[in-house]
Amino acid sequence: MIAPLMKVGRWLHTRLRVENLEKSVDFYGNVLGLKQISRSTSPRGSTLVFLQSEAGGECLELCHYPKAGPVKVPADLMHLAFEVDDLEAFGRYAKAKGYPWSDGPTQTDEGAHFAFLDAPEGYEIEIMQKAKNS
Repeated sequence: MIAPLMKVGRWLHTRLRVENLEKSVDFYGNVLGLKQISRSTSPRGSTLVFLQSEAGGECLELCHYPKAGPVKVPADLMHLAFEVDDLEAFGRYAKAKGYPWSDGPTQTDEGAHFAFLDAPEGYEIEIMQKAKNS
């Protein structure tokens, strides 16, 4: 007999390990507008900072754990995607903060637009604008 399908609850957070915690907190806060909701030290000694968009939902957990060695993010490992109302305006804003597009902007067949920028540790951040008719 096969056991019934077990389901998980809602998605809580995604963890990114970073070397320069304050630079990363500054990027996610001052460029993307995420709000720091907590900061703590884990039982093993890592510093954890949780951030969340004003829209709510899942959190981003930044983990600073120097004992694990350097953070090396290979190309196309993963990315985080965020929605904006005006991709062009966000691109100008991010560039003025020192974070120009690393790829794009690109338009999808459905009329949405997206582009990428790189966070301080090299994690890719996708910024998306829905199609006008969505």
